[in-house]
Amino acid sequence: MIKVNNVFVLSLALILSITFIGKLNAAQMPSNISPQQLAQFKKLSPAQQKSLAQSMGIDLSAIQKQISGNQKNNSESEEILQQYYPRGTQFDEFGNPTFETQLDNQVEEEKDKGPQPFGYDVFANAPLTFAPNIDIAVPDDYIIGTGDKLSIQVFGKENSDYEFAVSRQGEIVIPQLGPFSVSGMTFLEVKKFLSNEIKSKILGVDVVTTLSELRSIRVFVLGDAFKPGQYVLSSLSSITHAIFASGGISDIGSLRNIELKRSGKLITKLDLYDFLIKGDSSNDVMLKSGDVVFINPVGNRITIDGEVNRPAIYELSAGETFQSAIKMAGGLLPSAYPSSTVVERFNDKNLRTVQNVDLTKNQALLSHVKSGDFIKVMKTSELFENSVTIIGAVTRPGKYQWVEGQRIADLIPNIHAYLEDEADITYSLVIREKDIGRNIEVLQFNFFNAIGNLNSKDNIELKSRDKILVFSNIEVPSSDIDSLDSFAFTKVELLEQEKENAEQLYKDKKFWQFYGDENNETAFNKIEAVDKAEETLKRTYQSIEELTGVIEEEPELRELGFFSRKRLLAPVIEQLKRQAASGQPIEMVEIDGAVKYPGIYPLAKNGKISDLIKAAGGLKESAFLENAEMTRNDLIDGKVTKSTLNVNINGVLTGNDIEDSLLKSKDRLNIHHIPSWQENHMVELRGEFVFPGKYTIRRGETLGELINRVGGFTDFAYIEASLFTREKLKQLELKNLVKVSESLRMEIASKNLSQREGSASFDYEQTSQLLADLTNVKPIGRLVVDVPLIISNSEFDVTLENGDVLYIPAKQNSVNVVGQVQVASSHIHKKGLTALEYVGLSGGIKKQADDDRIYVIKANGAVEIPNDGNWFSSTDNSLKPGDTVVVPLDSYYMEDLSLWQAATQIVYQAAVAVAAISGL
Repeated sequence: MIKVNNVFVLSLALILSITFIGKLNAAQMPSNISPQQLAQFKKLSPAQQKSLAQSMGIDLSAIQKQISGNQKNNSESEEILQQYYPRGTQFDEFGNPTFETQLDNQVEEEKDKGPQPFGYDVFANAPLTFAPNIDIAVPDDYIIGTGDKLSIQVFGKENSDYEFAVSRQGEIVIPQLGPFSVSGMTFLEVKKFLSNEIKSKILGVDVVTTLSELRSIRVFVLGDAFKPGQYVLSSLSSITHAIFASGGISDIGSLRNIELKRSGKLITKLDLYDFLIKGDSSNDVMLKSGDVVFINPVGNRITIDGEVNRPAIYELSAGETFQSAIKMAGGLLPSAYPSSTVVERFNDKNLRTVQNVDLTKNQALLSHVKSGDFIKVMKTSELFENSVTIIGAVTRPGKYQWVEGQRIADLIPNIHAYLEDEADITYSLVIREKDIGRNIEVLQFNFFNAIGNLNSKDNIELKSRDKILVFSNIEVPSSDIDSLDSFAFTKVELLEQEKENAEQLYKDKKFWQFYGDENNETAFNKIEAVDKAEETLKRTYQSIEELTGVIEEEPELRELGFFSRKRLLAPVIEQLKRQAASGQPIEMVEIDGAVKYPGIYPLAKNGKISDLIKAAGGLKESAFLENAEMTRNDLIDGKVTKSTLNVNINGVLTGNDIEDSLLKSKDRLNIHHIPSWQENHMVELRGEFVFPGKYTIRRGETLGELINRVGGFTDFAYIEASLFTREKLKQLELKNLVKVSESLRMEIASKNLSQREGSASFDYEQTSQLLADLTNVKPIGRLVVDVPLIISNSEFDVTLENGDVLYIPAKQNSVNVVGQVQVASSHIHKKGLTALEYVGLSGGIKKQADDDRIYVIKANGAVEIPNDGNWFSSTDNSLKPGDTVVVPLDSYYMEDLSLWQAATQIVYQAAVAVAAISGL
């Protein structure tokens, strides 16, 4: 072992000799010794350290000071970092919390979600191992002792400044005046004593005495402190100062049982709850050198949670009651419901039990709490008492105070000041709870009558918890609503909610597009839904700006329909369905036919047929007033029978009580339309007409009749190339596009799977392009019609519908060739040339072309196969101006994709139709 140490010493000596080239004076401090060299030096024995230092000419004490200085700097740096991190955090060499500490802190954060022990965080601090400078005024009752420094200023006949430290004998010695004993005196007594003594010996002077430096004391903080040990403190320090210096109290230490011991005797006990809760520091006495602050283990505890000001875990003292425990927690919150406080307590068998305590009673408040109690102060109900709620198209929705005898006109005295412009003043409801089970009944009223005539039956007397529904004249589809309270907001607030919902759907769109199951039809439907949500989002943002006054444009009608009948009535109807039971029929009625808002409505109390018509927004212009049909369910001898009643709507509107009868549960009123009534249906003629434009058509009018009515065609019209579109067909095409796109995706996925299993690959670039083309196709809704045949023979005429459009282009002299040809181009029409000859003019077919399935899209949209025959049994294979020859791709190159032909045909036909329309 000695041999090894000698080698080690020689190696270290060599390192030091290289580092310190040149001679150092014995008193010099080596400033460039690395931490690694110091670490090696510390491993040597004291004799080896001394020998090595002498041989190198280095002062041993200087190296030892550098070692202790590094340790002190590291300790001070860690103390500074502790101020910014949780207590007990460990740091690495770079000053960052260690990984283990970070994990521990995360665990503690999870634990911190519940109530925490009260008061410990106040004293949690990095322990200080040096005496702090306390620049505070010295109290007059401060006891002077050994180590204090007194500053004495004499001025007047003589001027002198002195500073004396109180000696171990308790004296200060003033030159020319002698010693003065001051130890044990208060600071006030010392000032008077020295002033009198000096003035008696030196005439004509004044004396000012101050404390220039306080003595330090050494105290012990023991027990369950965070870092127990000995600490150097100022002589002005108290018990709490010592606790702070030790880093606070550990998790198992008591805040209510802290002892101060002096010379083995108990001086006092400190309850920090008096200090933290009441601000009472009377027991926080001053310390003396050698004192011991002993922190006992924590005593019994209880947990107080819920509706209190300070939920926490509290330590108990003897005789604690529920009243004192709630006081410790800062008292109850206004939202507390003390009558139903829950206490979890361990019984004699050490099993947890639950007790309900009424803290509003003195007997319960004065009862004692027990160790381990978990006191949960419950929250009061969210329901409002003595209030009414206004919901819907009003300027200031929300809850209002209710008073006895209050009526509709008292709450809303003015239509213009209280209702929105789109509010329906003819139909409003009061939703009232009729029993303790919160079952509801519906009362209907008319705002115009209620405000215009205070004595009318529409000016309903309100009751507590009534809800007033004010509807908008603008209708939108219903949505999923939990309760009517969801509508007690303004339009701007509801628009903000709509925006958040639309944004969420828009974000979901990205997920479904990239991760959705391609073989699942619901995924594709979801993408369609969020596409609509994207448009909703854009319009909603704009509407918010409009409603908040950022821009001056009028808001769209759709955005004002937040308070439509369907949306506001949805929760009411659901509640009526839930409360229906045997012997209590469902209170709902239905209206259909020539009314503005047909649908299901709540049956108002004492509701009549006229009330149901008002609920539906009134009659349409097409309503037949002479006769309407009422269907009713009657329960006779335990069996339900349906009966039909005829109602004269004229009598209902004029107030005939016989006709305007009371409604019953599940009545259904059907308002007939006037026979042969038809709204104005429009058809558009575009292109080479004598008078093109939009025309109103009569019911049953045909295309040929309309052409004759408008004067026919111009001399340049090419009627063989007509293009006729219909809205219904456009919607059907859209569905077909979606279906073909989805089916093609599924088939490509299947081929991809087959390829992985070893089959030949197919052209992904072609398939991707086809899918992109399908996505960009816009439905035209084309109906193939033969205009020359219609004009010549009325049997082939077409009955017109609303939204039909007929395009007649000018005369053409070209034939188009597209698809798998060398050069897709257009050619001047030459009479007698066939489709194959036009393909030859375009350079012939490509290698991947399917020459057996070449087809022709005629100028009017019909499709022909130029071989043995065609779909119209024509034997003439020659082409006409405006025709398009299509050369499809051979399915062999598409790995026999069965949908390839259908998809390409859709794309080509759409392209031909769009080209025809754009050419007009």
